Amino acid sequence: GVGVLAGACAGGGVQRGRAATALQRAAARVQPLGAVRLRSSSAEEDMDPKIKDLVDQIASLSLLEAAQLTDALKERLGISDAMMMPAAGAVPAAGATPPPAAEEAAAPEKTAFSVKLEKFDPASKIKVIKEVRALTGLGLKEAKELVENAPKEIKADVKKEEAEELKEKLEAAGGTVVIE
Repeated sequence: GVGVLAGACAGGGVQRGRAATALQRAAARVQPLGAVRLRSSSAEEDMDPKIKDLVDQIASLSLLEAAQLTDALKERLGISDAMMMPAAGAVPAAGATPPPAAEEAAAPEKTAFSVKLEKFDPASKIKVIKEVRALTGLGLKEAKELVENAPKEIKADVKKEEAEELKEKLEAAGGTVVIE
């Protein structure tokens, strides 16, 4: 068990890190989380006693007390929540509430549109294929397949002005186009 893993920590190299991690996991299963403390003795010796006491006190706080401490320090030191947020993909802080549904409903006006070829006039199929090639940069085979498999999206995430321009060109060539 734990004694064997502790003996493995006395070894060297890469094994030491793995054994220490395994020792931490085993000790966490045996004792409550707050009771497990693996420290480097050199770091503890170099630490100011005042700092050491603070670390011990903070480590013994409950989650609620730790949250209150964080809030009090942010207020005292003038630190905003934005300064405390880690990079994208982070988990919201405890006690954070999601934005109300009313704010989500008041989303900004749509800025990206999709241009979709609904159908085309069979007599102007070649013109439509040529126009699709010119607008998308597709090869002849890909453009032909796209046109023949209508309704298909021609371009996505374009600005309204560009979408209108694409619609005009495709309709002039004989296609029926929808902007979504």
